[in-house]
Amino acid sequence: MTNIQAGTSSSMATTPGSPERRRAPRIAPLSADIYAAGAAPARESSLQELKAQSRKPGEASFFYLDHHFQHNAVKVLPGEYFVADESLVIMTVLGSCIAACLWDSRARVGGMNHFMLPDGDLADASGRYGSYAMELLINEMLKLGARRETMQAKIFGGAQVMHNFTTMNVGERNTNFVLNYLHTERIPIVSEDVLDIYPRKVVFFPVTGKAMVKRLAHAHPDALAQEARGNAVTVVKSTAGGSVDLF
Repeated sequence: MTNIQAGTSSSMATTPGSPERRRAPRIAPLSADIYAAGAAPARESSLQELKAQSRKPGEASFFYLDHHFQHNAVKVLPGEYFVADESLVIMTVLGSCIAACLWDSRARVGGMNHFMLPDGDLADASGRYGSYAMELLINEMLKLGARRETMQAKIFGGAQVMHNFTTMNVGERNTNFVLNYLHTERIPIVSEDVLDIYPRKVVFFPVTGKAMVKRLAHAHPDALAQEARGNAVTVVKSTAGGSVDLF
């Protein structure tokens, strides 16, 4: 697992009319300081409290104790999001999907979504689609005191992980969508790890905005096939243990 640092991307060729594309940032060793030094301690709910709270439609609700970080964590499944202003870990596993991690440093509020396609039927307001997932994530952050003009983004995913997706370029379409969306909304992308062929595990700390990513071996067809079908329950079962979740 590696820590994504801001401001380390280099430029690469762009297509006409598209925002400037950047290479994935350099990956720095994980600092021992997960939460910002000198900052006031963030609120922290117990695991029982997190599980007992009522959740909105589309809000992630799979809570567990992450033994690696020794923190309560929530797993964001395809089509879900999670926003918090307290000390916990937000985690997801990605193939061709995209996870956008947004953070407001002033409000100390952060959140993550996990969408599968850029857009869909207008009548289908679902977090599976980026056009809805991004607005949902931003609006939920605003409710916790964040402001659009002070948000920054880190984006992950968009891999070409299945051969039968080659002609559809799902990962590339998702990546282009989120780049264009954030460019239009004037939310700066401070770091990214997108495209390529590797599935990824992403961990995000909403209070400090720290994000970590681990590129997984290109050999998890069961978990990735479930992502393609959007079967959230099976995704939980197939990625709850084994090499997918080990650091």
